[in-house]
Amino acid sequence: MKFDPASKIQNLRHFGEFGDVNPSVCDSATFTFMQAKTMLETFQGEAEGCFLYSRHWNPSNKYLADAMAAMEGTEAAWVTGSGMGAITSAILHLVNSGDHIVSSMTTYGGTFAFLANYLKKFNVQVSFVDISDLKAVEEAVRPETKLIYTETMTNPLLQISDIPGLAAIANKHNVKLVVDNTFTPMIASPALLGAHVVVYSLTKFVNGKNDCVAGAICADVDFINSLIDVNNGTAMLLGPVLDPFRSSSILKNIHTLHIRMKQHSYNAAYLAERFNAAGIPTVYPGLTNHKGHKLMKSMMNPQFGFGGMLTIDLKTSEKASALMEDMERNDVGYLAVSLGYFKTLFSNSGKSTSSEVPEEVQREMGLSDGLVRYSVGLDNDIEHSWSKIEGSLRKIGVLK
Repeated sequence: MKFDPASKIQNLRHFGEFGDVNPSVCDSATFTFMQAKTMLETFQGEAEGCFLYSRHWNPSNKYLADAMAAMEGTEAAWVTGSGMGAITSAILHLVNSGDHIVSSMTTYGGTFAFLANYLKKFNVQVSFVDISDLKAVEEAVRPETKLIYTETMTNPLLQISDIPGLAAIANKHNVKLVVDNTFTPMIASPALLGAHVVVYSLTKFVNGKNDCVAGAICADVDFINSLIDVNNGTAMLLGPVLDPFRSSSILKNIHTLHIRMKQHSYNAAYLAERFNAAGIPTVYPGLTNHKGHKLMKSMMNPQFGFGGMLTIDLKTSEKASALMEDMERNDVGYLAVSLGYFKTLFSNSGKSTSSEVPEEVQREMGLSDGLVRYSVGLDNDIEHSWSKIEGSLRKIGVLK
């Protein structure tokens, strides 16, 4: 029986202080105490249910964190002001000067830049590997390695990471496995597959409206408590806190995530089949010719499909640009970065969300100049959407 993250969220009892069906929004930066002793205990992390200061916890953020933990099957979670706030806080909390990280070469451009460029100032080294090659991953591990980092479905090439296999390597060498599950919420449950820490950009599918930026870190209680410890917790001291009003709106949106993921997946699978049948190089994990298809089937919660992300390769950035511009004019969706929106978004990854990755590394990982990444929306008539895409493909000469 596969894990059902949607039911875990549905079973949470979160109502407001006056019986509101929606939890009350916390509009306070600081909290009062009737006894000085309780304040001291809260500072020391020993006062269950008490709140001290909103950079640490507030009720609205706790409600959302509880929902994320329920969805991921982890003991605890903490929410942040952005996905990068979650990624950088989790990584920085696990390393010290002189440490080493093994990371997937194919990863979000911002994450790549943080690992390849920013961490150098702290004398933290990073080895980038083909994450689908478990032998290469293990060979990259050193005595000073502290973590292995990957994405369940990598951005933008849509490789599928073998979470149980990577977890076995991590456990063998006593290092942490950190997994970004932004592309595959509900579809995959990395913590239940062996990941020690799961990070998210909530901006994307989880929130689904592209009206805010937010992130989350899901892990065991000890890790989350240490992360927000008032004396040496990375997140507590760096302060990437999420505004409680945004927490409240994301919490409401998360209750429809299971419905949205099913529709995103259905629509993306339809388009992938049509692109593939038209002879256009297409990458979608739901296609049987995808290298990670069987692996993903073995790891996924199947009721949510294979996700809303797909790519096609038009070989040149000029062709990619022409297609995207015409699709926008035809109201297929928007030429825009990001993903998980209710409308289809498309971008030329090498010139946008992966532009931080040097061109020679893009070539090494197999990122084509003409790669178009689609975040497929919630279109009610995906057949009609395809007819518009097909018209754009014919107009620019890809189809005859």
